[in-house]
Amino acid sequence: MNGQAERGANRAFLERRNALWSRLRSLTPEGDGVPGADFEATLTELSTLTGWDRARILAGLGLPVRQP
Repeated sequence: MNGQAERGANRAFLERRNALWSRLRSLTPEGDGVPGADFEATLTELSTLTGWDRARILAGLGLPVRQP
């Protein structure tokens, strides 16, 4: 991969990662604290993309670790 293509791939990765974090923040469970299906799907996608586990992502959101 040449330098420009690599920068484009890195940029696409960062944009997707940031979009997923933003979406998770907008879907953060309130009230009863039970996350919905959209939250879980987005969390799973971010975990797959970054290689981070569920606990690390929830900590990044300031949420307690709960099993889905």
